[in-house]
Amino acid sequence: MNSALEPGMMVRHPQAPDWGLGQVQSRIGDRVTVNFEHQGKVVIDGQRVELEVVWDV
Repeated sequence: MNSALEPGMMVRHPQAPDWGLGQVQSRIGDRVTVNFEHQGKVVIDGQRVELEVVWDV
């Protein structure tokens, strides 16, 4: 599913719900850069974490 992520999409990190909503900044290969409300900019390894897409923002 991470392969379908595009800049601008809103996501949540399933193991870190306290980070809040995050907006995808970029995806290069398996590396996804997300700017989270309460954590800031984080680079996620898409092979280890399956981000949850939030459609109803």
